[in-house]
Parts: sequence; C-alpha cells; structure tokens
Amino acid sequence: MTFIEQAIKGVWVIQPDRYGDKRGYFSEVFKQADFDAHVGHVDFVQDNESFSTKGVLRGLHFQRGEWSQAKLVRVSRGTVLDVVVDLRHGSPTWGRHVAIELSADTGRQLFIPRGFAHGFVVQSEVAQFQYKVDNIYAPQSEATLRFDDPALAIDWLIDRADMLLSDKDLKGLSLDEMTPEFLGF
Repeated sequence: MTFIEQAIKGVWVIQPDRYGDKRGYFSEVFKQADFDAHVGHVDFVQDNESFSTKGVLRGLHFQRGEWSQAKLVRVSRGTVLDVVVDLRHGSPTWGRHVAIELSADTGRQLFIPRGFAHGFVVQSEVAQFQYKVDNIYAPQSEATLRFDDPALAIDWLIDRADMLLSDKDLKGLSLDEMTPEFLGF
C-alpha cells in the first residue's frame, strides 16, 4: 500500500496494492497498522455507502464542532471526481481544495481529516461510493459549503446543466460564512 500526502497537509491518497491474474484481483483496502504508521491512528466507527448516477454532485458536506468527521473514502464501482476543501481556520491552506479522481479501476482512496468539507461528482454512468468515518452522523451539526462558490474556483469537470443536485446542496453556504464560531473547530 502506498501513502501519498497531498498539497494540503493531512489529506492523503492511498493506493492499495492489487494482485491479479486471469480470475481477477485481490487487494487489502484497509490495514490498521499501515494506516497508523503513515497517517496516524483514527478510530473509524461507521461505514457508509452511496449509489449515484452520472452527473450527481453530492456536497460539499461536513459536520461542525464536536461532530466533525474524518473520512476514508473509495469507489467500488464507477468513477468520481472527489473534492475536499480545507475549513481549518489558521491553516495555511484554509479555503483551498484538492480534487482527486477515484475509481473502482484504480482502487485509489482518499483520507480526509476533520475540518474539511467533502463532495464528489459522478463521472461514470453509475458510482458506488464508500466511506469510513470516525464519528457518528449528527444531523443537527451538518452543514453544506456551496459547491459553486466563486471563491473556491472548483472545476468539477462537468457542465452545470448536467449536474444533479439536492435542494440541500443548492442552498449551501459561502466560504465567507465559514467563521470559526459557525464551524466550531
């Protein structure tokens, strides 16, 4: 397994090894000891899965305060463009983002520490997306950063007219509204 820290400190791309032959492949997608040695110890408490069709954009979501979550994400079917935005006030990369293609073909994963907004857009016909999280879902602390905030300048690699968005994602807040008091972290 290869661990590559990204331009934003704490964000890691993890590339599991795959061993294949004519039958397919085998891969260890998570090994606590390797994860601890490279990223640090995280107590994951829940696994989630979503299924989406082409053009679905989910995000940019996060939980505030004591309910914030670190995530380890991967795609087990299809391809997505995965985006994380640093919301840690005081961080030299506050407001910057990292965009990584995740696909079932590559098996690449992304670790997102607490203090980040997270979202993805489906590039393939369908995508099955899996996350490990280190804190339970707390609806009262959930928030959404606007996916198309000009201050973020995210290129989602898809025309706006082709995006499928929830009402919640259309009503996301701007980066300017991400004050330390609001975020609670």
